[in-house]
Amino acid sequence: MTDDRDGSSGSGDPVRRMPPSIQPRSGQERPGSARPAQPVRRESVRPQPAPERPTTRQPPPQAYSTPPGQQRPASSPRPQQAPPTQPPAAAPPQTRKRKRHPIRNTLIALVLILAIAVTAFYFWVDSRINHVDALSGAADTPGLTVLIVGSDSREGWGDDGTEGARTDTIMVLHKPESGPTALISIPRDSYVEIPGYNPNKINASFAFGGPQLLVETVEGVTNLTIDRYLEVGFTGVGEIVDALGGVELCYDQNVNDKLSRLKWKKGCHVADGDKALAFSRMRYSDPLGDIGRTQRQQQVVGAVADEIMSPATILNPFQLVPVVSAGLDAFRVDEDASPLDLARVALAFNSALGGDAVTGTPPIASMGYSVAGVGSTVLLDPELEDRFWKKIANGKFKPGAEVGGVS
Repeated sequence: MTDDRDGSSGSGDPVRRMPPSIQPRSGQERPGSARPAQPVRRESVRPQPAPERPTTRQPPPQAYSTPPGQQRPASSPRPQQAPPTQPPAAAPPQTRKRKRHPIRNTLIALVLILAIAVTAFYFWVDSRINHVDALSGAADTPGLTVLIVGSDSREGWGDDGTEGARTDTIMVLHKPESGPTALISIPRDSYVEIPGYNPNKINASFAFGGPQLLVETVEGVTNLTIDRYLEVGFTGVGEIVDALGGVELCYDQNVNDKLSRLKWKKGCHVADGDKALAFSRMRYSDPLGDIGRTQRQQQVVGAVADEIMSPATILNPFQLVPVVSAGLDAFRVDEDASPLDLARVALAFNSALGGDAVTGTPPIASMGYSVAGVGSTVLLDPELEDRFWKKIANGKFKPGAEVGGVS
C-alpha cells in the first residue's frame, strides 16, 4: 500500500516516480515532494508560422515620437526603414499646372508689353512737344474750347526765311457739355476789337502780340474761354501729309494759281505734301475768296486728322511714329498742354469731322467792308453774332447743321 504523503510503500519498496513526460499541473505540487530552492525555467520552442507577404506597404516602426517643433537628439539612432516592396507611384508632372491657362498668360504678357510701350511713347511725345505761352487765364466756361491756328510762321521752330507771322486759319473747336461738337472758322480778315489796339483784322492781333493777344481777341469775339491752344505751321503740313502717304482732297474747279502755285483739275485727287499746302493757301483764284480758303483749309486739316486717327495709322507703329514726329515738329501748343490733353483735343476734333458736327462761320454782314488805314475787311453781323456764339456754347444747333455765312 502506498503512502501518499512521502511516496513510499509500507513494504519498503522503492519510491515510484512520475514519468518525466507527465508534468504536474501549474500551481500544484506532488504530495510529499518539496519545491526546489530555485525554480527551473523550462523553455519550450514552438514552431513559428511562415511570414506572410504583405499586400500593402506598412509604415516603418519608429523608436519613439518626437513632438512637433522639437529636433531629434543627435545621439538617438534613426529608425530603420524597410525597403519598399514595390516602386512608389510617380508624381504627376508639374508642367500640367503651367499649361492650364496659356491664353491668360499670353494676354498678361501682351498687356505688360503694351503698357511699357505706351508709357515710353507718352514720355517721348512729352519731350517733343513745342510749348508757347498762349492762355489768358480767364475764368472757365462750360465745355471744351480749342483755338486752332494755321500760321505761315516758323518762329521758334527754325528759320525758313519767313519774316513775321500771319494767321491764315483761325478755327474755334467747341465741345459743349451736351449737344453736337462745333468747328467754326473765323475769317482772318474779320474786323474786330483787339485789346489794347484799335479795331483791325483779327489776324493782326497775332502779328501785334502773338498767341496770347490772339487768344484774348478770340475770347472777346466768342465769349468763350480758350482751354487749349493749337498752332499749326502750314509749312510743316506737307511733312505730315508725306508721312501719311498723301491725303485725298476735293475741289470742283480747275485751278492754275500762280501765287499759291496750285494746279488742280476739278474733282478728287490724292495730294502730296506740297500740293496739300498749295491747296490750303490758294485764295485769289477762288470765287469765294477768304471764305473758300477757310473751307479748303478745314478740308486739309480734317483729311490729315482723319488719316492719323484711322486704325491703319494708330495700330501700325512704323506709320504712327513718323507721323507723330512730323506732327510734333509742325505744332505748337499752350504752356499747360500735356500728351493727354492733346489726345483729348484729337478726340474732340475727330468728332467734329463726323456727320453730326456743326460747321461754318459766324454770321457775316459784308465780305468787302472797307476801313480807312486797314483796307478791305470782313464785317461780322453785330445783330446776330452774340446769339450765334451763345447757341454754339450751349450746343443748341441741330447736329450736322452748316451755320453762319453771309446773311
